[in-house]
Amino acid sequence: MERHVNWLVLGNAMLCTFFVAVGYMVFVVSLPTLAQKLGADLIEVSWALISYQLATISLSLVFGRVGDLYGRHAVFEAGIAVFTIASFLCGLAQDVYQLIGFRLIQGIGGAMCLSQARALAMESADASAAGKAQALMTTAHYGGFLFGPSLGGIIIDFIHWRGIFFLLVPIGAACFILNRFQRVQSSEPAVVQRRTRAFAIDYLGAVLLVVSTVALVALLDRKIMETLSWDWRNLLILGFAGSFLGFILQERAAPSPILNLDLFKLRSFTFSALSLFLVTITQTATTFIIPFYLQEVLTLSPSFMGLLFICGPVFTMTLSPLGGYLADKVGTRLPAMAGLFLVIAASAMGTALKPDSHWLFPTLILAIGGLGLALFYPQNHTTMIGSVPREHRGVATGALFTTFGLGNAFGVSMGSFLMTVVFRFLTGDRAAAPTPAMAEVFVGAMNYTFGVIAAVGVCALLSSVLREKGQRRERPLG
Repeated sequence: MERHVNWLVLGNAMLCTFFVAVGYMVFVVSLPTLAQKLGADLIEVSWALISYQLATISLSLVFGRVGDLYGRHAVFEAGIAVFTIASFLCGLAQDVYQLIGFRLIQGIGGAMCLSQARALAMESADASAAGKAQALMTTAHYGGFLFGPSLGGIIIDFIHWRGIFFLLVPIGAACFILNRFQRVQSSEPAVVQRRTRAFAIDYLGAVLLVVSTVALVALLDRKIMETLSWDWRNLLILGFAGSFLGFILQERAAPSPILNLDLFKLRSFTFSALSLFLVTITQTATTFIIPFYLQEVLTLSPSFMGLLFICGPVFTMTLSPLGGYLADKVGTRLPAMAGLFLVIAASAMGTALKPDSHWLFPTLILAIGGLGLALFYPQNHTTMIGSVPREHRGVATGALFTTFGLGNAFGVSMGSFLMTVVFRFLTGDRAAAPTPAMAEVFVGAMNYTFGVIAAVGVCALLSSVLREKGQRRERPLG
């Protein structure tokens, strides 16, 4: 019988994805403790989070291209090593500035790993099992997001805060050994390297991409913008515009671009990326607003709210394999559209929240959204990565994570902006900040915001409809 899945490759890609997700989430839950132990304020320690995010978002596409040129396993293995060593160094940090620097290095390692993981998962399975492979990757990703906070809290309470970083070292070592064993068993990376040695990295394009991405994320991050004067903000806008335009011009002229713009001629790739971006905005904005409602309006305790909040990731983690099964059996379009309908329905339900709604109502919103993502993500990622020629799958995977990161940034920014604008409109106070102390107005602003969020979800659905059925055959790009 033909073997449909190389479980060694897929298993290692899953373990590494889980490893990186845990590394991110244990840090998020430890922020107050780190600030206290390192003698820093919340703004200073938040830069350790921002530096990581900037590295992963801005470099995923670059390392995706490097993997296409010189072999995915080589870049994947180097990323595991960088992330693991940086985790160990984070555990040794003596002040917040050392932590920020080590977290930046950790983010670079994360970008190297994530830019290869889903491409490796795609190549570990034949076409009949591609959806299954991507679904298991989604399960691994959300598994790390689900268990990371609890694991981090237990380590901080019963062992030591430095243990949240040292915990990652043995997991990283296991990933490294598995990948080394796979490289010994397979000659594929060397073949890729010999075949692509004539191509060079577009270093100027890489620099322009990193600068433009970092500038865009900074513009969208409220914490960053609040620390800058108006002159620096204007300079940041000009820097983004100039670097992004320069990147487009450079990619058109470069013989071996970081991002081959002809990829956007593939409708499946382009509309999958657009759908992912819009869905991420929708879901992030929803999960950004709901906690304020649960804790400040319904006055639920943080621990109970945290318990309710895991229902979405639980659905996504456990039901993604079902989405992958459906993708392999009936194709990607119908399950993806069903998932999008659920995401839209969840956001639309937010328009009906009231100051005295039962906590089960917002919990249902989170659960339905999680179920929708379980159906959408495996199909969308399968189409986005599988629609491009094999030699561009690293770039496609990098583009996927860059799109996801930018969608998160836009989602938080949009949710905050809409809440503020509508709250000020309803109160008639142009300087008012949204506050649950005015529960009726606050919830009214939430209702309007959820309406706009649902409209963004509808745009994601339209984008998904516009995708071509199935995946395009691999072909040379001009």
